[in-house]
Amino acid sequence: MLRDYRTFRVQMNQVRDGGLFCLALWVAHWLRESWLGNVSWLPQGVEPFHQFLWLWLIIGPGAPLVLESQGYYKRPLVPRRRDTAWILLRSCTLVTIGVILVMFPLKLALARSVVILFGPVSFVMLFLIEELLRSLHRSQMGQAQWRQRVVLVGAKEETEAIRAELARHPEEGMDVVAVHDLNREGAERLIELLHQHSANGVIIQARQANLAQIEDVIHICELEGVEAWLLADFFQTRLSRKSFDYFHGHPTLVFRTGPEASWQGVIKQVLDFVGALLLLILCAPLLLVVALLIKMTSPGPVLFRQERCGLNGRPFTMLKFRSMVTDAEQRRHELEQFNEMSGPVFKLSSDPRITPIGKYLRKYSLDELPQLFNVLRGEMSLVGPRPLPVDEVRRFPDIAHRRRLSVKPGLTCLWQISGRNEVKDFEEWVRLDLQYIDQWSLWLDLKILFKTIPVVIFATGAK
Repeated sequence: MLRDYRTFRVQMNQVRDGGLFCLALWVAHWLRESWLGNVSWLPQGVEPFHQFLWLWLIIGPGAPLVLESQGYYKRPLVPRRRDTAWILLRSCTLVTIGVILVMFPLKLALARSVVILFGPVSFVMLFLIEELLRSLHRSQMGQAQWRQRVVLVGAKEETEAIRAELARHPEEGMDVVAVHDLNREGAERLIELLHQHSANGVIIQARQANLAQIEDVIHICELEGVEAWLLADFFQTRLSRKSFDYFHGHPTLVFRTGPEASWQGVIKQVLDFVGALLLLILCAPLLLVVALLIKMTSPGPVLFRQERCGLNGRPFTMLKFRSMVTDAEQRRHELEQFNEMSGPVFKLSSDPRITPIGKYLRKYSLDELPQLFNVLRGEMSLVGPRPLPVDEVRRFPDIAHRRRLSVKPGLTCLWQISGRNEVKDFEEWVRLDLQYIDQWSLWLDLKILFKTIPVVIFATGAK
């Protein structure tokens, strides 16, 4: 089913279900006040309902979120009764517990019997609505109203694949009434099929068709007033996720392998800025102490500056507390033969260029603290693949490794918390970075940040 239609259907159901939960609270209060008001073992009298109307502001949007978390909106169009009942039972229980958790801190005078009735009443109301919808969907009127009668257009092997896919998902409500082979039949035949079967949708699989044929089919659908769905998989991609957008009014296919723009991304940027600012304020005394120790124990500048590759490979000046002698870069070629990391990256655990104080800075990752300024400037993130020197990026043996540059580099990453001392293979390092990019979410960032804390405290991340 089309994603936009599915999203719209879910949103409509969420509005309906939020309203039903609100109504259930009123019904529970009415039952307690009218039917159970004279029960001897219950307290007499309850507070009027209008005092608790504001609870609708919590229940209305909150209950659908609970239903969604339990998979209620991912069910087939006509699900099994026991599946629906079990999901509703869990959801109504959770919503009731949520109301209780709101009541106690606020010391609400809502009768406990009302809350107890609220769970069963909401369950019964939602289940009855489901039964009504089930009956409508299975009725002749429902079949005509909700089921789509579609014509498949494309080469034979392409349309067979679509037919098989629709057969695996009968709950989507699509019936294939005819197939039109673009390579063998003309446009007149498609018009006949639309008239003969009263089709209300055409699915076009155009991988083996030319643009003129596709345009003819769409033009016919325009004249007939029938929806045309063009399956836009002309190109087979290995990693990219395809999405649809508009570029100055032009319909556009977007191929993307990195995280797309979203509210999660906006929140990540806010957390980066706020987190970096707070850490700099909290660590200001520590930064000053470290700077003084470096200055007193080793000649040279306090900070080490190096050109690193940022987002999409754009160079930026990364800051670190200097943990090596001042001529470390010039002496690197002498140590290349002892490199412990495969690939273009240079890593040496017992590096003779490290200063005495530098060993402790590296052990507890204190040398990385100045990169908080890079985060504030928007050049880095708190979480992301570690930035590599420009010359090392130029020597990547595989162009696919550059995909790690599709997100901002970070202070910590999966490699950092996976025991970076044990990772000696550059391919494994890149694999962890790409895994982070492919699975990125705000929750993953938070998990990495929390796991970084013990790594730094117990000095298990570096030597």
